[in-house]
Amino acid sequence: MATKQTPLTIDGIDESIYAGFWTRLGSLLLDFVILLPYTFLILYLNGLSKNAYYFTFIPSLLFHFWFSIYLVKKYGGTPGKLIVGIKILKLDGTDVTWKEAILRQIVDFVLVIFGASMTLYALSLADSEYYESLTWMTKQQYLFALTPLLLQINTWINNIWVYSELIILLFNKRKRALHDFIANTVIVKTKYIDKIREVMNENNLQTDTTTE
Repeated sequence: MATKQTPLTIDGIDESIYAGFWTRLGSLLLDFVILLPYTFLILYLNGLSKNAYYFTFIPSLLFHFWFSIYLVKKYGGTPGKLIVGIKILKLDGTDVTWKEAILRQIVDFVLVIFGASMTLYALSLADSEYYESLTWMTKQQYLFALTPLLLQINTWINNIWVYSELIILLFNKRKRALHDFIANTVIVKTKYIDKIREVMNENNLQTDTTTE
């Protein structure tokens, strides 16, 4: 498609063709619910012993890659997005590729690795016998106490990223979050994809006719 950007509006459609804040939030909540069994499994395994974290670290990263990147490349969204009827497209209206799927998640992926690395470092400082005598909640408090500054920095960085995403999403017409700008993507309502591409093709034909 020669048209570089999806249209802001389409004649005959009164509502926005883009996924707004509440729809995107709903998709995130659905993903959260879908991931609960996996989350509880990892928490259970990590609670078995101090060394368990070292064995779940790589599988957790691979699962994050599969859920947040592979599914986006394959289907245009995570399960939560597909359930609520929204899909990720490139800004030119075509389906996302590996490039866009990875770029959308690159900051989150780095933050996940950074946070996990801080946890592993704190574990290396922990007394094994004392650590394993604690409950799950007090284990987290103990780890935080071992590296308070590093874990606080990780929390600050995550908060800055999340609020930056929200602010940018609320103040642009295509409802793009910061990671959408990084990856050159938009999130549209699935029911309007064919219409979006039809309008873009018509605009492309009109441009070609004008330039002849």
